[in-house]
Amino acid sequence: MDKRVDELAARLRKGARKTAESLGDLNDDQWKMVLYEGPPSWTVLNLLAHFLSAEEGLLRVAQDIAAGGPGATEDFDYDEYNASEQARLPGLLPDKLLADLAAARRATIAWVAELDEADPSTSSGHRLDRIGHHPALGEITLETIINAIYGHQLMHVRDLQALLRS
Repeated sequence: MDKRVDELAARLRKGARKTAESLGDLNDDQWKMVLYEGPPSWTVLNLLAHFLSAEEGLLRVAQDIAAGGPGATEDFDYDEYNASEQARLPGLLPDKLLADLAAARRATIAWVAELDEADPSTSSGHRLDRIGHHPALGEITLETIINAIYGHQLMHVRDLQALLRS
């Protein structure tokens, strides 16, 4: 395996640990706390459902780019996507969502770890340098998209930690 791929897989594992540590011991009242005002407002439980949805969706985008596709469509509306995903995942208990999120992250890590780095279609010859469309960040490299999967949860975890301290 190549060093860049190893580092990405390690970063994803580290992020999964940080997310699990932040969410693993929350009580029922904390899951119901409003983290983001709306409309619609998101509770901490909504955030966990968002983590699962985003992990699965961004993996599909990354896989499409790695296979030579464009990634997300240029007209992708992530606000609409997030709303439809929240409607798809209501009523799931935190333990189920945490288990599903852990499984989704393991799938992302496994895919990254097996990523074939050779790609003659890029100027560098490396698949991680393939360009595709991220729903929020626009045209970026596959490597940046994988890093965004890592950073996305940590950005929200910082907001959660601030809420829990207040």
